[in-house]
Amino acid sequence: MLLVKVIIVVLLLAVICSLFSGLFFLVKDDSSGKRTVKALTFRIGLSIVAIIVIIIAGLTGLLPMKQGPF
Repeated sequence: MLLVKVIIVVLLLAVICSLFSGLFFLVKDDSSGKRTVKALTFRIGLSIVAIIVIIIAGLTGLLPMKQGPF
């Protein structure tokens, strides 16, 4: 269980780093730079992987789901 939580935290930190690198490239690059698009595409890919890991961990029982209305 701990390994899954560590993987999720690392993925979310990588998403945040990619978001800020995209912001940096957006501000500093010229208009023809492709690094902003690459950084944001990488962020979307990491987000999709994080969502898939959370869904699989929840369905297999590795990540305990809260039982109740909230």
